[in-house]
Amino acid sequence: MSDPNTAVPTGHEQVAIDGATPSERLAGPARWVVVIGTLLSLVLVINQLFNIQLFGVVLIEGRYLYILGGLFLALSFLIFQMRGGKGGVPSLLDWALFAIALSCTAYLSQTAQQNLSQGWEYAPPEVAQYVSVVFFFLVLEATRRAGGMILFCIVAFFAFYPTFAGHVPDPFSGFQSTFMQTVPYHIYSAESSFGIPMKAFGGVVIGFILFGAVLQRTGGGQFFNDLALGLVGGYRGGAAKVSIFASGFMGSMSGSVISNVLTTGAVSIPAMRKTGFSAKTAAATEACASTGGVLMPPIMGATAFIMASFLSRPYVEIALAAAIPSVLFYWGLFTGIDAYSAKRDLRGLPKPDLPRLKEVMREGWPYIFVFALLLYMMIGLRQESSAPFYSTALLLVVNQFRARFRLNLQRLGNMIVGVGMGLAELTAILLGVGLIVGSFSATGLAGTLVNELVFMAGDSTLVLLLMGALTAFIFGMGMTVTACYIFLAVVLAPALEAGSLNQLAVHLFILYWGMVSYITPPVALGAFAASTMAGSNPIATGFEAMRLGGVIYIAPFFFVLNPALVGQAPAWEIAVALGCALIGVAMISSALQGYISLIGPLTGSTGLPLRVMLFFGGLLIAMPQNALVDLSYGLSFAIGAALCALPILVARRANATLSPA
Repeated sequence: MSDPNTAVPTGHEQVAIDGATPSERLAGPARWVVVIGTLLSLVLVINQLFNIQLFGVVLIEGRYLYILGGLFLALSFLIFQMRGGKGGVPSLLDWALFAIALSCTAYLSQTAQQNLSQGWEYAPPEVAQYVSVVFFFLVLEATRRAGGMILFCIVAFFAFYPTFAGHVPDPFSGFQSTFMQTVPYHIYSAESSFGIPMKAFGGVVIGFILFGAVLQRTGGGQFFNDLALGLVGGYRGGAAKVSIFASGFMGSMSGSVISNVLTTGAVSIPAMRKTGFSAKTAAATEACASTGGVLMPPIMGATAFIMASFLSRPYVEIALAAAIPSVLFYWGLFTGIDAYSAKRDLRGLPKPDLPRLKEVMREGWPYIFVFALLLYMMIGLRQESSAPFYSTALLLVVNQFRARFRLNLQRLGNMIVGVGMGLAELTAILLGVGLIVGSFSATGLAGTLVNELVFMAGDSTLVLLLMGALTAFIFGMGMTVTACYIFLAVVLAPALEAGSLNQLAVHLFILYWGMVSYITPPVALGAFAASTMAGSNPIATGFEAMRLGGVIYIAPFFFVLNPALVGQAPAWEIAVALGCALIGVAMISSALQGYISLIGPLTGSTGLPLRVMLFFGGLLIAMPQNALVDLSYGLSFAIGAALCALPILVARRANATLSPA
C-alpha cells in the first residue's frame, strides 16, 4: 500500500522517461528486429499517405494493407509470449511463426493485384487457398497472444461461424459456406480482416498512436501532470481533481484505460492518499478519470478514427460530436469529487508540494504549440492523416533543444520499441476482430439480427436502448474498447438506427456503454488496475468507481435521445440542452454522494428519500424532450427543479446548523 505520508512527486521524477518499461525489455536480436520493422513500417506509411513514391513505388490499397498488417502481425510473435505477457526472449517457435508470417505476407502483397482483378475471395487458386489458411490461423494465434483468451474465443467462434451458420436456429442462422470457402473470404476480401478496421489503421490511426507515444516519451505526460497540479491541486479535493485533468489529457492520447491508470496513477493515487482520500476512493477516482480519457477529444484513442471510417464522415465531426458527452462525464466526476471532499472536509495539496504554474508553462509551452498545430491541421485544414506526422516531427525537433528531455540513443530505441509494440498489439486485435465483421458479411447475419432486435423491442425506443446498453456492456467485458466498438457497430448500431435514432449519437452510445465495463464489477479492469496501486480491495474499488462515475451510465441516454447533445441541432438548442444537462448532472452526482456542493449535506433519517428526490429531479432537468417523456423542456425543468428544491433547502439548513456561530 502507498504510504499516505510520503511526499507527492511534483517534478519531472514523476514518470521515468529514459528507462525501458518492463513490456519493452525485449532481449537480443528480437529488439533489433522490432526496431527495424517499426521503422520500415513507418517509412511505408509515410510513403503511402504523402504519396512520396520512393523508388517510384506506388502501392494499391490492398497491397499496402497486406504489407503493413502482415509485418506487424509477424512482429507480434516476437513481442507477445506464447503463455502471455510482453517482452523476454522469443522461443524458436516464435521465430518460426515470425518467418511464416513474413512469407505469407510476401505472397499476399505480391499477388494483391491478381486478387483484386480475379476475385480471389470467391475463387482463389489452390496455392492461394493454402496460404490463406496458414495466415488465418496466424491471425487467430496473434489475437490470442495480444488480446487474451476471452477475445480469442469470441473471435474464433465467429470466424468459423459461416461453416455452421445454416444449422443454427433462427434468428441466428445464415448462409453457410465450407471451410475452404470461408477462410479465403476472410483473408482476400475487403470485408473481413483487411476491411474497415485495418483501412482506418493504415490511413489515420497509426499516425496518432505514433504522436501519443512520442509525446509521452518526450515529457508530455509529466507536463500535463504538472499543469493539472498547478491549476487545481491546491483546491478542496485537489489531488483527485488533478487526477481528473491529467488522466483526461493523457487518456485522450493513449486510448488505453490500463496504461493511463498505470501512468498517471503513479502520481495521483499517492497524492490523493496523502490528502485524506481512502485507498478505494483514490483508486476509483483514477479509474474513472482514465476511462473518460478514451472518450475525450481531440484524439480519443484509435476508436474514433474507426468510427469515422464506419460512418464515412470526417474525423473532425466525430470529435466535435463527442465533446459535449465527454464534458458531461467529466463534469459529473468533478462535481462528485467536490461533494465527496466537502462532505469529509478534505483539503487541497500543501502549497510547497505544488509546482508553480508559471514555471510549468514556461517549460512546457512547446507541448501547447504542438497541440495547436495538430488541432489547426485537423480542424482548419482537414488533414487528418498527415496532421499527427507533422506534429510528431515538430515535437521531435523542439525536444532536441531541451536538455532535460533530449532523446539519446537509449531513449530513442525505447521509444521506437514502445511504438512498435503498441502498433503490433493493435494490428493483431484489428485483424482478429475483422474476422467477426467478415463472418457477419458472409452469412448475412447482421441484417437478420437487426430485424430481430427491432421486432423484440416492438415500438419501444427505451427497450431497444436498454437491450443495446446491456449487449454493449456484456461484450465490453471481454474485448478491448476498439474490438468491442467494431463488433457492436456491425451488430447493434443498425438496429438502434432503425429505431429512428440519430446515427452519430447511436455510435457514441455504444462506445460509451462498451467502456462501462472498465469500472463495473465483476470485470472492472480499470478499477482493478488502480486498486493494485492503492492497495485497496478490487471489488470495493469497482463499486466505488460506479458511484463516482455514475454519470457514464446515464449520459449516453441523454445524448442518444437528444441529438442536440452531440451537436446535431441549431446552436440555440445545443446551448439550452447543454445548460440543462450540466445542472441535471450536478444534481445527480450530488445525490450519489449525499452532499450538495456549496450548499450542504443530506444526512439523517430523511437523507435517503431526499437523495432519491434529488436524483430524479436531476434526471428531469437533464432529460431531453423526446417520445419517452412527453414533456416540454420548460415543464420537465420546472418539475425537476421542484423536486430538487426541498433537498437543497434541507441541505442548506443542515449546513447552517453544522457551521460555527
